[in-house]
Amino acid sequence: MRLQRMLARAGVASRRRAEDLIRAGRVRVNGRVATVGISVDPESDVITVRGRRVQPVRTVWIALHKPVGHVVTRRDPQGRPTIFELVPPIRALTYVGRLDVTTSGLLLLTTDGETAHRMTHPRYAVERSYRLRVHGRSVDNIRRALGRPIVIDRQPVRLLHYRVRPIGGASADLTLVLAEGRYRIVRRVCRQLGLKVERLTRLSYGPVQLGRLPCGKWRYLSKRELEAVRALRAA
Repeated sequence: MRLQRMLARAGVASRRRAEDLIRAGRVRVNGRVATVGISVDPESDVITVRGRRVQPVRTVWIALHKPVGHVVTRRDPQGRPTIFELVPPIRALTYVGRLDVTTSGLLLLTTDGETAHRMTHPRYAVERSYRLRVHGRSVDNIRRALGRPIVIDRQPVRLLHYRVRPIGGASADLTLVLAEGRYRIVRRVCRQLGLKVERLTRLSYGPVQLGRLPCGKWRYLSKRELEAVRALRAA
């Protein structure tokens, strides 16, 4: 990890301000004056700023069942409840991808910014699955539409798998598995297909499943899930 990024993550200063501190000679790594851009291991290197040791941020992974109505941000100017009101006040905790205010389901939070970046970057095509209740077209029409390429903003949607189940009338239970996370992509797909979304829930993100986690509750990732997440980073 780059030194300035480690300092920012530890809450010492912004990344730009951390670079200024390094250039001013106020940061040492294992007793030596540091330079901008060097790599450090927060777990094994002794890093000091103005003579005081910087404590590394411990790596934490949390799965939250986000309720409808909560905003994925730290502070909302409209005064709506945020997801950070539902999880422990852990330093440097950030979310992995977003869910809009009307969407519920699995939201991952972590202090591991590098892996979070990898899991959200389009290049790595990490899978996400969603369950929806939709209206507006027959099940057969929905299947035919999903069986054809879907293009949004001149880019094909990375739809890996889908399942459609009738629930009566012009309503259907729909499961979509995507290998991308463009802004509101599931709702945009439905809008393009002429479907009205009544309910939308994210069921999984990468190797982590929502499972039976109650709405509004959180849990730490299991050892097996952590190993699978680390494997994504190494891939």
